[in-house]
Amino acid sequence: MADKEQKITIRTCVSCRDSSAKKELIRIVRTADGDVRIDPTGKMPGRGAYLCGARECLVRAFKGNKLSRALRCEVPESIKLELENLVVEDRTS
Repeated sequence: MADKEQKITIRTCVSCRDSSAKKELIRIVRTADGDVRIDPTGKMPGRGAYLCGARECLVRAFKGNKLSRALRCEVPESIKLELENLVVEDRTS
């Protein structure tokens, strides 16, 4: 019996528009009750948007309201700070 090939899901960064494997991107989700959260599992229900994790993309996403537009709601400052910390941690790891 032949092995099944693993399907790689591709998503696009809302800031730089580069496509990458879903697992390599940071997912931010707006839940049905309107909360905005970072989704480390990539499986939370709700409207999702993806960022590649590059510091420049994060700055552009906030400055141009790209993340807010993708989620169709305002992104709270607490999530912005959490994303900044996450990007800094990824770069130092």
